[in-house]
Amino acid sequence: MRPESLRTSNRELREWVYAAASSIHGTGLFAARDIPAGSYIGTYHGPRARRNGMYVLWICESGEGEKEEWVGCSGRNLLRYLNHSADFNAEFDGLDLYAARDIARDEEITFYYGDEFHEQI
Repeated sequence: MRPESLRTSNRELREWVYAAASSIHGTGLFAARDIPAGSYIGTYHGPRARRNGMYVLWICESGEGEKEEWVGCSGRNLLRYLNHSADFNAEFDGLDLYAARDIARDEEITFYYGDEFHEQI
């Protein structure tokens, strides 16, 4: 279910998140406020990616009666700083990010990259 008002620009996202040094990896994304479980945080935004690279989010799209296809989005907003964790607190529905559990202010926001990634680390 898509939220009525999408947050895609950094100006809109800054009420919810900020980027800072991460203990997980490089720069991370952190909660600028307490975020209750199930809350819409923002939408990963940027041009379609033609190949894998830094800040590319891959999602599986399928239309009715169509086969599934992996589509990449090259992140251009603050959500590009999300890091991986098996103990994640957020998850994507398409390109929309939601809190999987309550997230405390200043807590790093993470998501699970998937079993394929987890097996490689």
